[in-house]
Amino acid sequence: MTELIVALDVADAQTASSYARRLAPEGVILKVGYEGLYGYPNEIRATLRELGARVFIDAKLCDIPRTVEAGVRALTEPGVEIINVHALGGREMMRAAVEAATARARELKLVSAPKVFAVTLLTSLGDEDLHEIGLHDSAADHVVRLASLAREAGCAGVVCAAPEVPRIKAVCGAKFETLCPGIRPAGSEHGDQKRVVTPQGAAELGADYVVVGRPITRAADPAAAARAILDDMRAVTRQR
Repeated sequence: MTELIVALDVADAQTASSYARRLAPEGVILKVGYEGLYGYPNEIRATLRELGARVFIDAKLCDIPRTVEAGVRALTEPGVEIINVHALGGREMMRAAVEAATARARELKLVSAPKVFAVTLLTSLGDEDLHEIGLHDSAADHVVRLASLAREAGCAGVVCAAPEVPRIKAVCGAKFETLCPGIRPAGSEHGDQKRVVTPQGAAELGADYVVVGRPITRAADPAAAARAILDDMRAVTRQR
C-alpha cells in the first residue's frame, strides 16, 4: 500500500509537537523539514522519540561525501525511517550517505537502517525553470537519469513527482521506491507546487510514499483528514 507522510512544516515547536501528537497514532510517517531541523531540532526530535513516531528527515543533504556522511550519522536514530539527500550531489556522495546510515544503525543496534532517498528534481520546478539554469532536457528525462544514478549508488529510492513513477519503475525496477511530494487532494490549492497529483492518482501510478502537508495540518481535524486520504489510497490498492 502507498504510505502517507505528513509534513510538519510549521514555524514553532509547540505547533509541530501538537500536530505530531494528533497524527502519530494514525500510523503515518511524520516529515521534519528545514523549519524543524534548524528552528527547534531538540524539541521536535524529543517529541517524536517520546511518541515512538515514524519519521522522515527531509534534510536534502548536498555537499562533499565526507560532510554528507557526517550529517547522515547525526540524523540516524530510533524512529527515523527515511533520510534524503540530493541526487545532484553525485554517486559517491549518495553512496557515502547509504554507508553512513547503515554503519550508524549497526552501532545503535537498530532493527534496520534508515532508507536513503535521493531528491531528483524539486516538484516546484517545471521545464521552463530547468531551461533557465541550463538544463535543456525535459524534467522527466533528468529525473530518470538521476534515479538510475541513485539506484547504482545504493539508495532505496528517489523523491520525484508522481507522474514520473511509472517510468522510474520501468527503468530501475519495481522494488526501487518512489516518494512523491506535490500531492494535493482534489480541490486543494497547489501553492508553490507545479507538478501536482491527488493522493489517489499517486497511488494509481504506483507511488510508494506520498507527502501531504497543509491540506492535513490546516484542516479542522488533521487526524480525520489524514484518515480520509488513507482510506482513498487503500481503495485504490484494493482495486489493483
